[in-house]
Amino acid sequence: MKILLPPSETKRPGGVGDPLSLDALSLPSLRPQREAVVDALIALAHDPAAARRVLKLSARQAGDIEHNRMLRTAATMPAVDRYTGVLYDALDATSLDATARRWLGGHVLIHSAPFGPVGALDLIPAYRLAAGTSLPGVPPLRRHWAETTSEALSAGGFTLDLRSEAYVALGPLRSPGRSAYVRVVTESGRALNHFNKQAKGELVRLLATTRPRVAGPAALLAWAEDHGIRLRNAADEGVLDLVVDG
Repeated sequence: MKILLPPSETKRPGGVGDPLSLDALSLPSLRPQREAVVDALIALAHDPAAARRVLKLSARQAGDIEHNRMLRTAATMPAVDRYTGVLYDALDATSLDATARRWLGGHVLIHSAPFGPVGALDLIPAYRLAAGTSLPGVPPLRRHWAETTSEALSAGGFTLDLRSEAYVALGPLRSPGRSAYVRVVTESGRALNHFNKQAKGELVRLLATTRPRVAGPAALLAWAEDHGIRLRNAADEGVLDLVVDG
């Protein structure tokens, strides 16, 4: 099973790992797309006024331009530790034991805008780029990423898609029978925003600590029932509803 997570706008600074190596990232077929976006971000960062405009940064966020300028030289850390915010606070990967972290590394991909999907333990620097940004020097990110990313994600078995719609657009899954998109809802079926990220982070943490063998939706639903997770088939094909109180 593969699990796809969205990134977070907020990130931990710093790191102790070697500088970014595009060759070391998961899904190596995406290297040309990664190279183009990284080069474009670095070039943009050399014009701070343009960078603030393109990236829609406030004066308080101007330091993120320096992160982009240093993409190839800054220290790195595992992607799952780099991201912060509600989902990653609920996942709390730094508190997991080594076995659970290895499971994350083997099963979880985090879909970033500059690097595409990267493994949870892939080493990445801090950066600033959102999925909807129109970045000078490359095509619109949806066109830049979608085809090659969809192809890269098509290999392997069952995929559980926890991404936001903006990141789904950067690499849609092409095999509904071998994937499921998770929607967080109330018991009545009303979609939720407030508890969405927290519920997804808690779900992935439980998967990492229990490490089930999941070959498809039926096996995932059985695991969820055994662990008190209210996960059910939705009316839409290929969609699972994760039911939370709200």
